[in-house]
Amino acid sequence: MSALNDTKFNSAVFLLTGIPGQEDIYLWISIPFCFMYVISILGNSVILFIIKTDPSLHEPMYIFLSMLAVTDLGLSLSTMPTILGIYLFNSREISLDACFAQVFFIHSLSLTESSMLLLMAFDRFVAICNPLRYASILTPPRIAKLGLVFVLRGVVLVFPVPFLLKRFRYCRANILSHSYCLHQEVMKMACSDITVNSIYGLSVKLLTVGLDLFLIFLSYVMIIKTVLSVASPMESLRALNTCMSHLCAVLLFFTPEIGLSVIHRFGNNSSHLLQILLGYVYLLVPPLMNPIVYSVKSKHL
Repeated sequence: MSALNDTKFNSAVFLLTGIPGQEDIYLWISIPFCFMYVISILGNSVILFIIKTDPSLHEPMYIFLSMLAVTDLGLSLSTMPTILGIYLFNSREISLDACFAQVFFIHSLSLTESSMLLLMAFDRFVAICNPLRYASILTPPRIAKLGLVFVLRGVVLVFPVPFLLKRFRYCRANILSHSYCLHQEVMKMACSDITVNSIYGLSVKLLTVGLDLFLIFLSYVMIIKTVLSVASPMESLRALNTCMSHLCAVLLFFTPEIGLSVIHRFGNNSSHLLQILLGYVYLLVPPLMNPIVYSVKSKHL
């Protein structure tokens, strides 16, 4: 009986979900998704190419932007196969191992994106609040170390998640709400006690995304305080204008991130369609919009 259960477990699959009730027009729905992926990949690749080839852009702000672009490319590539597979080929099945791997990449890259936005806030804080020491504080070796530490933070904290999911037996309905796998949803498919997963996931979210958002908010409080105390109104606007691209990126990432987390954990009665749409906004819009926002706001780019 145990061997039979193991066989059933190893051959189990999850079924991903597109937009329910719109199956007849999936091919048409795939067009905007393809467009978004093409723009995301091209936009972030062009950003990386310009920063690499233009020596005048080898400054901390643009180095952090290149880190953000790499992260956005990773997020796009980690979700593209399953989302386009549903709308182009009606391929809804995903094996457990493939799902767990996608969980790892999506969540580790999401934590890395949060970290990159925090580093970019730190860059703006130093540039405005302590401009005379900007070059001495944000040296290339220090930037590299900060980037490596935050990437490792995301990888190390998310690394146990696939193994925590793999130990479960999945005997409930195997239909997921999104076109990709998320930890907070996959764990609900288990027929075991998920308390450890739930506590660990929430703790990681609060200690990373929650802490990053708090520090970003604190940095902008200090920036506004400094600008208002030492500059004229025109100079204040000019200084704050250098932060607008970053503020847009912060809103584009953290708003759907927090909204989706709240819905998955506490919004059992929320609209299924809202959950699906917010899921797409969470992973597709930041990689799409970040290159556009920074290109519009930066003369150099």
